[in-house]
Amino acid sequence: MKEYWGLGLVTEASEAVIDFLRVQGWLYITATHDIHNIGSGKVMQKIGMSYKYSYKEQWQPKNLEVTFRLYQLNLDNNQERIYTEYWDRYTDHIIEDL
Repeated sequence: MKEYWGLGLVTEASEAVIDFLRVQGWLYITATHDIHNIGSGKVMQKIGMSYKYSYKEQWQPKNLEVTFRLYQLNLDNNQERIYTEYWDRYTDHIIEDL
């Protein structure tokens, strides 16, 4: 519902989830977005997530090649940790200069 876009609802909800996960002892969280979905990337940045890398995936069910950006937030402040599953799984990956 477009009338709710830009009101900060997703940001506020995401911050509450992060607080909960931190209390539960989670070490980190990741999120991805299609490079054409700029709004999702902005939310990830607002809640403190950092861009790590991009990768191309043959996305289903539409069978389209999509470039995704992966963001990560290390809840234990270990800034050296990077989730590499997608980097390792997909051969077409890059680190963009954002």
